[in-house]
Amino acid sequence: MTMLLALVQLACVLGMPILLVGTINRTKSWWVGRRGPRVWQSASDWRRLLGKQPVVSTTASPLFRAGAYVVLVCTLLAATMVPMLGQFAPLQFSYDFIVVAYTLGLARIVLMISAMDVGSSFEGMGAAREASFSAFAEPALFLLIGTASAATGMTSFADLIGHLHATPSYAIIVGPLVLALLILLQVEAARVPVDDPLTHLELTMIHEVMILDHSGPELAAMQCASALKMFLYAGLIAALLNPFDPLSSPAAAILMSLGLMVFVALVVGCIESLIARLPLRWVPAYVLLASVASIGCMVILGLGVTRL
Repeated sequence: MTMLLALVQLACVLGMPILLVGTINRTKSWWVGRRGPRVWQSASDWRRLLGKQPVVSTTASPLFRAGAYVVLVCTLLAATMVPMLGQFAPLQFSYDFIVVAYTLGLARIVLMISAMDVGSSFEGMGAAREASFSAFAEPALFLLIGTASAATGMTSFADLIGHLHATPSYAIIVGPLVLALLILLQVEAARVPVDDPLTHLELTMIHEVMILDHSGPELAAMQCASALKMFLYAGLIAALLNPFDPLSSPAAAILMSLGLMVFVALVVGCIESLIARLPLRWVPAYVLLASVASIGCMVILGLGVTRL
């Protein structure tokens, strides 16, 4: 059974990021009355980029080209430890959530170093913004995991997410935790209102400015890693809301998780269609809401409103 679930999660890692990006783009197109691109358009774009010859700045070192693949590999490694189907992850051990957080942190550091390696002050500006906003996002992730760990008493990522449904505090804390994860998704995947993946305006760019000098396969790797990060957080939201246990009811758990992830993509698409990107000075306060939501859950648990 665990082997089957591992294969399903591997298939999700390969296909769901494309589906989620396509769902968001189609949702945004529906809001403006257009048909929009195909749901699988991202796969065609990445295949086209893989066949192109990359253009590299003369000031860039080999680190620049290697950075794109390091970011992609780190994101794929994190995907093997994130429980997207509930109480299961292909790679699971005690305190594995720390490895997940620091693996994503390593990907972020390599991304910023690659951006600065070309010697462009423009990309250095984007790297500085990425570092500033990640200083608010990473504590929020640890506070969120700490809340789930305090509620369940578990130490592995899959166990603390999977057992959260059985705790008396689940009905109270699940809403703020989902809100925190949605904000983190917008930060990590460079989505509106934190960032806009379609903008090329100098004063508003964060993620896109850091990959302006990437082309060909390196650009495809960066875009794939960004879609994977969105898939990771959408999978965590699905795992929090999924009432089925993948070990006892695998079919129901898999179908529910896939449906919930698509629903998250629809929500993200609606958000991006109905609101504008926040001014940069407001982004830290918005990201801080994720920490506030997690702290609120911990306060509820600490006050003993719901005894475990």
